[in-house]
Amino acid sequence: MSGLQCLATENIWFDKRRYDEAEKCFYEGVNGPSIQQQQSSSHAGGDQELVSRMKSLEHENQTLHKVVEDLRAALQKLESRVAVLEKHPAPAAVPCAKQAAPVQTAPVKQVKVENGDDDDDIDLFGSDDDDEEDEELARIKQERLDAYAARKANKPTLIAKSSILLDVKPWDDETDMAKLEECVRSVQMDGLLWGASKLVPVGYGIKKLQINCVVEDDKVGTDILEEEITKFEEFVQSVDVAAFNKI
Repeated sequence: MSGLQCLATENIWFDKRRYDEAEKCFYEGVNGPSIQQQQSSSHAGGDQELVSRMKSLEHENQTLHKVVEDLRAALQKLESRVAVLEKHPAPAAVPCAKQAAPVQTAPVKQVKVENGDDDDDIDLFGSDDDDEEDEELARIKQERLDAYAARKANKPTLIAKSSILLDVKPWDDETDMAKLEECVRSVQMDGLLWGASKLVPVGYGIKKLQINCVVEDDKVGTDILEEEITKFEEFVQSVDVAAFNKI
């Protein structure tokens, strides 16, 4: 057989598609699926996700349609009720207040006069009885006032008192502080009670007398105390109120 005849009987080139497909299947079995198949599978997965999302949106759309229908029905009911109320308004409120009953006046008692001689003996207005009642009321009122005054007089009154701390300053360090304190305590008046005292250094060897006293506010004031103490000009230079407290 010549070469041309052999070539004519050979069919390998005419079945190239079959051999290419077989080769492709072989390599896919060895190396796994091709990139195109992977892409087709990914496209298939994306299509499924898209389908599920479309189903979810359809469900939500149906739910929203149902809510809108319910709201529309409620609005129609409300409009119908308003229309009925406009056609048939509510009746006016009936006043519950009753008319006041007329006041009945007491009948006037008539006094019959038999003859003209007894006119002076009859008192139509009862002036004598009224005078007696007024006197009785005045007496009771006065008794109550007297009893109240007596209770108030027996009740002890609260006396307002204050505690005062005075600073009495001498002229210099040569001033006799014992004599100065004696002069201060010699000031006596109703409502004044002297207390403890002490010498407080001021500076340069000078000391001031700090003395406490209790006074009744209605009887003794700080102005009077300062005026009386400063009368001792030989020993006292000035008087100051260091502390003042109510008791």
